[in-house]
Amino acid sequence: MARILIVDDEDNLRLLIKEELEEAGYDVIDASSAKKALEIFKEEDIDLLCTDIEMPDMNGLELAGEIRKKYSETKIILLTAYSHYKSEMASWAADAYVVKSMDLTELKDIIANILKI
Repeated sequence: MARILIVDDEDNLRLLIKEELEEAGYDVIDASSAKKALEIFKEEDIDLLCTDIEMPDMNGLELAGEIRKKYSETKIILLTAYSHYKSEMASWAADAYVVKSMDLTELKDIIANILKI
């Protein structure tokens, strides 16, 4: 079973994503900050990181860069509410980019494709 780490400072959205992915059969851990996510990576084997881009302190792009350097096999999906980031995605250390919405079908499809499930 794939283990996914969801990182988002918006509690309601993070918990909604976690619940949906757990219902889809994934083992999901959540963190409200990049700092907490880095701590989790030291203790857990994570297959996929789904992180919000806009967060206080360390943003999702910085987190993705750190994870890519230290845990190169981990897949990364960047989540954001702002579609204008899409044109810049090619230069980021990520496997996919998803605009956040309440319909999580796209996210679940991308996760299944990335993890080859």
